[in-house]
Amino acid sequence: MPRYNGYMTKLLITGGAGFIGSNFVHYIRQKYPDYKIVVVDKLNQQGNKENLKSVLGDIEFHEFDLVEEDKLVPIFKDGLDYVVHFAAETNVDRSIEDPDNFVNSNVLATNILLRLSRDHGVNRYHHVSTDEVFGSLELESNAKFSETTPYDPRSPYSATKAASDHLVRSYFHTYGLNVTISNCSNNYGPYQVPENIVPVFTLMALNDKSLTIYGDGKSVRDYLFVEDHCRAIDLILHNGKQGETYCVGGGQEQNSIEIADKILQITEKPESLKTFVKDRPGHDRRYAIDHTKLSQELGYQPSVTFEEGLQKTIDWYKNNEAWWEGYMKKFYVPKFLQEDDE
Repeated sequence: MPRYNGYMTKLLITGGAGFIGSNFVHYIRQKYPDYKIVVVDKLNQQGNKENLKSVLGDIEFHEFDLVEEDKLVPIFKDGLDYVVHFAAETNVDRSIEDPDNFVNSNVLATNILLRLSRDHGVNRYHHVSTDEVFGSLELESNAKFSETTPYDPRSPYSATKAASDHLVRSYFHTYGLNVTISNCSNNYGPYQVPENIVPVFTLMALNDKSLTIYGDGKSVRDYLFVEDHCRAIDLILHNGKQGETYCVGGGQEQNSIEIADKILQITEKPESLKTFVKDRPGHDRRYAIDHTKLSQELGYQPSVTFEEGLQKTIDWYKNNEAWWEGYMKKFYVPKFLQEDDE
């Protein structure tokens, strides 16, 4: 018999109106029609209810901050099988400007979710984290981050994510809570707000504005198409070993110059739009993920090349102008939509 008003399984997705979270909601809704999906999102700069427009009638949605524990308690009391925790403040530049907000959202909120998961018998808590907790790799090396890499965060953002990872492990070792953690590389794809390089450069190019590149533009990141990330989380949530961490990579290392060049080529814009600016503080030189453990244990392989994913992403922004224009009007007018300096 169905346990939850017609559904067999109940899943809480925090940050489910954000970029990766909303993609995961759509993924779960399509793959697991017998799952009851509950989303909590405070709808800040990264959360947009429009991301869930097509499924809002088929999910349970709550708008509040996760630190408001009194609003979370009834959701847990109603029963939950799974918790997937995406919700976090994620932008490095904003963490430098306002570290207190990152501590509240990334550390305190995580502890509340863990405690409620422990107290209300959640079957599995999955924590979505980042490769930035590992620090930086040498630009010229062939080394990659793995599950055994020591933590070495360099920004308030990565430090708060590292702290939340440690909290998750502590609940496994101390209380026996069934947890898993994933540390992913740089995601890109539909619904990503224009704070990250791929959507920012895409919208710059589409609007004939300068693509501003930090420093020498040679800092490297491993890029992961968001749909591949959703598949990986699905595998870990349902088949991963409790207490274990899994690194999720796309196997697509790119530097800022390469990304700018590829976007300009796809959008048929001139290379003269590239502009170099002063590097930001604490800018790590290289990230790269070794996802061997995830591949060997759970059969994960990224399925989308960077070029394929970039084309899909650019097409999405071209076809969803109202989405990103609405975001801009609500939060700020970024430099790439202002007039270029003379």
